[in-house]
Amino acid sequence: MNAHKIPASPTPPQLSQTRARPTPGTVYWFRPSDLRLDDNPPLLAACDSASSGVLPLFIFDPSYTGATSPLSGRRRLGIRRAAFLLECVEDLRRRIVAEGGELVVVHGPPEEVLSELAGDGTEVYCQAEVASEERRALRRARTALEGRGARLVETWGGTMYDLPFGTDVERGGGAGAERMGAFEWARAVAAEIPDTFTPFRNKVEERCSIPSPRGPPAAGAFQNVNQLDGDSAMPSLADLGFSLEEIAEMQRTDEEISTWPLSERPMEFRGGETAALARVSEYIWEKDLLKIYFDTRNGMLGADYSTKFSPWLSHGCLSARRVAAECARYELERGIANKSTYWVVFELLLRDFFRLFAAKHGDDIFKLNGTLGDRARESHPNSRPWRFDRKIFEAWTAGRTGYPLVDANMRELVATGFMSNRGRQNVCSFLAIDTSTDWRYGAWYFEEMLLDHDVHSNWGSWCSGAGMTGGRLNRFNIVKQSKDYDRNGDYIRRWVPELGRVPSPLIFTPWKMTKEEQKKYGVSVGADYPTPIVIPTGVERKSDDGNKTVDEKGLSGCKEGSKGGRSSGSYHSKHQRQ
Repeated sequence: MNAHKIPASPTPPQLSQTRARPTPGTVYWFRPSDLRLDDNPPLLAACDSASSGVLPLFIFDPSYTGATSPLSGRRRLGIRRAAFLLECVEDLRRRIVAEGGELVVVHGPPEEVLSELAGDGTEVYCQAEVASEERRALRRARTALEGRGARLVETWGGTMYDLPFGTDVERGGGAGAERMGAFEWARAVAAEIPDTFTPFRNKVEERCSIPSPRGPPAAGAFQNVNQLDGDSAMPSLADLGFSLEEIAEMQRTDEEISTWPLSERPMEFRGGETAALARVSEYIWEKDLLKIYFDTRNGMLGADYSTKFSPWLSHGCLSARRVAAECARYELERGIANKSTYWVVFELLLRDFFRLFAAKHGDDIFKLNGTLGDRARESHPNSRPWRFDRKIFEAWTAGRTGYPLVDANMRELVATGFMSNRGRQNVCSFLAIDTSTDWRYGAWYFEEMLLDHDVHSNWGSWCSGAGMTGGRLNRFNIVKQSKDYDRNGDYIRRWVPELGRVPSPLIFTPWKMTKEEQKKYGVSVGADYPTPIVIPTGVERKSDDGNKTVDEKGLSGCKEGSKGGRSSGSYHSKHQRQ
């Protein structure tokens, strides 16, 4: 969350405006998931290979920045994630300039940009990807480069541990044999890993060690000549297709949140490696919070209940190995090695697991029946008849479900681009299990909204949360979770101000309030705040006065005026705390 301003920049160069001068040198193609200099293995490989400096390149791919969900038709790159991406690229450019180089920024299909940029003998290095859309983009780029006598060199990066992750899979090679490419090796390794995290973790921790971070490239590693005939300009949000109204609304929300008490104010995220490294220093060393992470990690209110490293990790602004190394250094220098110092690294390993899980199962993680496949339509205990009710989905996205914990988290997501891990588990369980909504709609919405969207972790988590990986189905009791993790209701009051005067425990089950209590606490359930749209596990059907509050047909119990309010993505409402 940040007070974003509209960047004052010219429209980025298009291929129709810009002609490239072929270069026989080495190009490093930064992807949206490796936007850093520190401990970037593919970038370091390019620097080691280059004879006359590396040309750094970032391409704003319209198939990435302008893509829409095939289910909902919504943008897949929401305005907050787009703003964060722009900040990441701009920061990367500043850091490269400080090293004597220049980041070339272009807008266009990567295969066309690279074809015009490359010449005979050019080597284009990039990070290897495992998800299908990213693989297709790399294949198109490879084909275009080969047509110019150039080649694409994919190098493994983005994980804390190295391949082969404790498996016995060798990369191949030897006399007369060509080694597997990075993706092929990763897929071969992934085929050997278990489908659940705990046995994977046990094997990796037993057989592997985390490599030490290598630092940034040496001085003079980058070319300082723009290889394009036109300006290499950063685009603005407007250039990426966002309206002035959307941009202004985001700014208004940021300004409003900046007035909240510091203890309740969400994290202010700014994209880029500079901000990422500053947050690592602040969290671990300056505020000395690492030692209590395990105890605070399930919080939801404020900025420091968790590390908040994830947006930078997802954009590759921060190396997981750097974080692990800082945790190890903290244990040594501060003399504190406990469950908290371990747990941060433990959760970084989960990111590695989901990347390999995606490599192993391919497009199955994007399918309704997940990795269960046909078993999901048979007798598997996790099987369910999926459905899609637009009113239910829109109530969920708008934070108008009638369940305060769900609504508070969904409103925070819209307003900031972030949600706690505890919140994510609850809203996923509610949508996928309690409403039996096609879980892919939830995954697509998270992809649009989350600053820290990572294709492997997001889709793997939703597929698992919906029970479609075949593991144990974790069905969350929303009311119990509210009482356990927002004991006094402070988080709900902050994000659901309609309930601002309602005390706990009533704030967790507002549908149970009598008419007298509603009047006393200044809220009319069904008008100011909606009645529940469904009856999830463990939730009573009747209020204290015996009146039925949840219609078994779902939204028919809600008044017309209570179903919307925030479906446009706006945080502002008539219920704002005065």
